[in-house]
Amino acid sequence: MNPERPEATEFATDVRRLAEEAFDSGLYCAEAVVTALARAQGIDSDLIPKMATAFCSGMSSTCGPCGALTGAVMGISLSLGRVNVRQSVKASFTATHELVRTFEKEFGSRDCAQLLGCDISTPEGQARFEKEQLYTRCERYTSRAAEIAATLLAKG
Repeated sequence: MNPERPEATEFATDVRRLAEEAFDSGLYCAEAVVTALARAQGIDSDLIPKMATAFCSGMSSTCGPCGALTGAVMGISLSLGRVNVRQSVKASFTATHELVRTFEKEFGSRDCAQLLGCDISTPEGQARFEKEQLYTRCERYTSRAAEIAATLLAKG
């Protein structure tokens, strides 16, 4: 798919919508993004969100990389990853580099604590997350990470 063609834009929009729906249904960031990207590729398995769970909330609330971003990386790898050692990693790595660059340029960071402005591994951070409804930021990161990844896959 060519990104200038309407099908590419429609694909990215559909993936974004799927990610938003998954997040709104109760899946966390990484789970929602990888599930949306998998479904858009015709893959529907309970294993998809399961493998992403520990990546949510900045790698299980350890102030690691944003879960939406890691879910998008998993979705890219699901499409472009290799199935044997003789295959190149180039396509997957190139798309991931572009994903991370785009996400960081748009949001200023790839780190969960920086994106949220608090450490959600602490009781104080959890209280701030709830009080300030910071999950709305997570919704935005989730939908946008899915959309960026889908746009990159559509280029392929």
